[in-house]
Amino acid sequence: MRRVSRIAVAGVATASLAVALSACGGSSTDASTSSSGSGAKGIGLAYDIGGKGDQSFNDAAFAGIEKADTEFKYTSRDIEPQDGESNADKVQRLENLAKAGYNPVIGVGYVYAPAVKEVAAKYPKITFGVIDDEQDKASNIADMVFHEEQASYLAGVAAAKATKKDHIGFIGGVNIPLIHKFEAGFVQGAKSVNPKIQIEKQYLTETAQEGGFSSPDKGKDAAEGQIEKGADVVYAAAGLSGQGVIQTAAAHKIWAIGVDSDQYKQDALAKYKDYILTSATKDVAGAVYNLAKSVKDGKPETGVVRASLATGGVGLADSNPVFKNNADLQAALKKAEAGIKDGSITVKTS
Repeated sequence: MRRVSRIAVAGVATASLAVALSACGGSSTDASTSSSGSGAKGIGLAYDIGGKGDQSFNDAAFAGIEKADTEFKYTSRDIEPQDGESNADKVQRLENLAKAGYNPVIGVGYVYAPAVKEVAAKYPKITFGVIDDEQDKASNIADMVFHEEQASYLAGVAAAKATKKDHIGFIGGVNIPLIHKFEAGFVQGAKSVNPKIQIEKQYLTETAQEGGFSSPDKGKDAAEGQIEKGADVVYAAAGLSGQGVIQTAAAHKIWAIGVDSDQYKQDALAKYKDYILTSATKDVAGAVYNLAKSVKDGKPETGVVRASLATGGVGLADSNPVFKNNADLQAALKKAEAGIKDGSITVKTS
């Protein structure tokens, strides 16, 4: 079983996020919110590193399952990853879901790309999806990807407008191209407001296996270091590790910017929400739901399915009233968003 610390675990263990132990020792959930199913099993979903309860990426995927189950009367299944697992373990997990009749079968995260490619070839009548990767090309695979750099650009604008010291920070979970997109957009957005702004940058690990996406303690230590150097707004693109960043920002009474989900609204982070300025969101829930709906409608999505500011698939959350009611900040964001949408601003990805 996974052994990573979580902030306010009790807050995560709500009815909607109940986890049941499976016979093989992993954990899975009957995610349906209705017992009167239509007979269709629905989505088979395998989580990324950090698992359910990260209040971020994986939980957004689960929200997509919940919506599909409620609307289509499905009884979907979601399965946790295991510490130190191999690609063969991922292949077996996806095969088990396919054999059991789940459709679509979705791997949450780029780490599933090789496994999705292998298993999809064996089950051509089932639709597979992989989130955050577009290398798999097959007639029954949907590559669900996002313009993370666009939302991160807006996060950079917000950070540059909110800082009192002209000094901000970026913390990436793992030093990989996907997270480079978050950094590139954030830095570009901040410098569009203040070219001389000081920006701390740090990656927690070089590989996901070292815990960059699943270690709140690593996020906490990184945030402490950046705050000691003078940063008073810190943006983390680090999955579960970002909880440590938010906790530390709150302890120092400075702003944190969340990622993937609207972290201001997350139950496990409720005690820190007054210090969550905004979150750079991507609609993973919508991607999961839309793929399930396309399968149900008999017209499965395949190929690259990319979400952007223009499609509403990425953006900034405005749940915090301080953020929402800051007229100067909102005006700057409106101008930046318009520029990205009309092409006058090209956001960097590296």
